[in-house]
Amino acid sequence: MAAHIYDLIVIGAGSGGVRAARTAASLGARVAIIEDRYLGGTCVNVGCVPKKLYVYASEYGKGFRDAEGFGWQTSEAPQFSWSTLTRAKTQEISRLNDIYRSLLANSGAQLIDGRGHITSPTTVLVNGDEIEGRKILIATGGWPHVPEIPGSALGVTSNEIFDLEHFPNRLLIVGGGYIATEFAGVFNGLGSRVTQTYRGPLFMRGFDDDIRRHLRDEIRKTGVDLRMDTDVTSLSETTEGIQATFADGLREIFDTVLFATGRQPNIQGLGALELGVTLTPDGMISVNEQFQTSVPSIFALGDITGGPELTPMALAEGMAFAYQQFGQGRPSPSYDNVATAVFSQPPVGTCGLTQEQAIAQYPRIAVYRSEFRPMKHTISGRDERSLMKLLVDRDSDRVVGAHMVGPDAGEIMQGISIAMAMGATKSQFDSTIGIHPTAAEEFVTMRTVSEELGQ
Repeated sequence: MAAHIYDLIVIGAGSGGVRAARTAASLGARVAIIEDRYLGGTCVNVGCVPKKLYVYASEYGKGFRDAEGFGWQTSEAPQFSWSTLTRAKTQEISRLNDIYRSLLANSGAQLIDGRGHITSPTTVLVNGDEIEGRKILIATGGWPHVPEIPGSALGVTSNEIFDLEHFPNRLLIVGGGYIATEFAGVFNGLGSRVTQTYRGPLFMRGFDDDIRRHLRDEIRKTGVDLRMDTDVTSLSETTEGIQATFADGLREIFDTVLFATGRQPNIQGLGALELGVTLTPDGMISVNEQFQTSVPSIFALGDITGGPELTPMALAEGMAFAYQQFGQGRPSPSYDNVATAVFSQPPVGTCGLTQEQAIAQYPRIAVYRSEFRPMKHTISGRDERSLMKLLVDRDSDRVVGAHMVGPDAGEIMQGISIAMAMGATKSQFDSTIGIHPTAAEEFVTMRTVSEELGQ
């Protein structure tokens, strides 16, 4: 028998794992949680938290220029310090790491620093010690995918981009998802000459097509060299920098190449697959509604299961799992009307169905669309336009999709998502008094149907 017996062993101290461990411990379970890298997982350390801090930093440059239209004058051009930003970020992440450690300690869960390897359906080997758990939860998140091309080792991923030794004056970003697009805005705003490439005809796959096209046009206005139908075939080191060779034969030199080409489940070396844990066709761990894998005592949640790769979703799943296994039960979170934001420049907020999804699901869809120049930029002079869009099921009048490109899109969409989760109709949107003058009021003042789709 193993030397240490737990009710639950959690592998991975990211958002979902920590929430599951803390909640299970508060319900009386004896819990161990294992982490070999950093507390808080991707979001806290190399994801949403440092990324948002860098987004804030990158917006100041545009703000200084905007201020001139409002009468502000500066005698000297503002100067940016990369080392100051990275040092401040590191201090904040360290503070958050300590908070996570304290939260676990106060909950009664035992934190074990090390690499966990599942040796049987109920045992995990860590630091040479075998521990036993009646249930094992895998919450190891995702890991950046790097394409297999010659010289790919010369590039970096989102794990390293926050802490580059030198600021990249010439940056190539390979990828067209939200991570690539967010970093394009960040480094463009900080002063890099940014080239972003995507191998398909239109980036931001999975988002509403109107949003994708509008964001493409707005990003190009900011100075990002955004190239579609472009693929990088190799990288090589030169005395001038990293040479990227493209599919059309073009060669260009960059200081840094960032691969933002998707993420894959971080399950290598865990031992789960050897025990019979099965994967989906997409390579994710297959689970049922109770987060149970094909091995009854082994569970999984978060980014490794193929659901929305969002920190709040992992938190909700962790809470639900703990109550299902050690409490009075709780339904798994709904994956409908999950709001999300892309901290691009300009940002995106979205909730519910895209136009393409709505057409496939409902026979008749009414599209409401509004495009305008934000009030602030009528004086700042910035050439930026916002887009708002609502999708309405004609038969029920229910709002089934809401999308926005423009300032504060994420903040605005959070409130919209509450209404949509409650089944709000377009008539209820129309009867809501707007807050004036704000961009958000546009969502309750759109009255004219832009397009009728379906029968």
